[in-house]
Amino acid sequence: MNVYWLEQTETDVPAENAWLSASEAACLEGMRFPKRRADWRLGRWTAKRALSVCLDVPARSPVFKRIEIRAASSGAPTVFFDNQLAALTISLSHRAGIAACTLALSEVELGCDLELIEPRSDAFVDDYFTLEEQALVAHAAAADRPRLLALLWGGKESALKALRAGLRLDTRSVIVIPCAMSPDLKGWSELRVRYVGDRSAEDRYPGDRVFHGWWQCADGLVRTVAGAPAPDPPIHLPIPLYDSDAASLCG
Repeated sequence: MNVYWLEQTETDVPAENAWLSASEAACLEGMRFPKRRADWRLGRWTAKRALSVCLDVPARSPVFKRIEIRAASSGAPTVFFDNQLAALTISLSHRAGIAACTLALSEVELGCDLELIEPRSDAFVDDYFTLEEQALVAHAAAADRPRLLALLWGGKESALKALRAGLRLDTRSVIVIPCAMSPDLKGWSELRVRYVGDRSAEDRYPGDRVFHGWWQCADGLVRTVAGAPAPDPPIHLPIPLYDSDAASLCG
């Protein structure tokens, strides 16, 4: 399964909001907190930039206004073009002024995540990680611990997004299994995430499933993607200038 990946930063987002649909502009207007507004705008901008390439439409404000990212009843993002539901799947993540969008040109299970490589406490590990994951952390070298924790957390987030559940499910309902801890920094390394079921709540999701995915570590961030069917390594999208014609790279 082909999946595509794009990142944008806050400095990439136009100051004006002419690229938002009318309902998106109204939603933004109702947000009180500046950080929430900035993160939301960044996520929408990143998604529309990726979609303009893969849908082969010009990267222009009038076209972007016709692309709308709506939240499904599950909270997962869905794409509408000219008010018609698009037969594709996207997932969004943002962290530290950077947003990522991964997408597939079909309706599949797909999730992505961005995580900063930073120290995390023992209490965090005890509260949110399975016994198998805690054992991985305990045997990791001290220098590798922050990267490993970012990978494990990112893998969990990606799989829970693929389930269209997010953090409504217990993070211990998924077990992240890295296939390599020495990634090729120029590419992606494999991972698997096993969903074993959420014992803390009524489980609406089929248990004991495996999501296949990929992870990459660069620039102080760990990037993860997980999905079903098993995705190929994500393809990074080149981006044309805003307001210029967009060439299709997603066949």
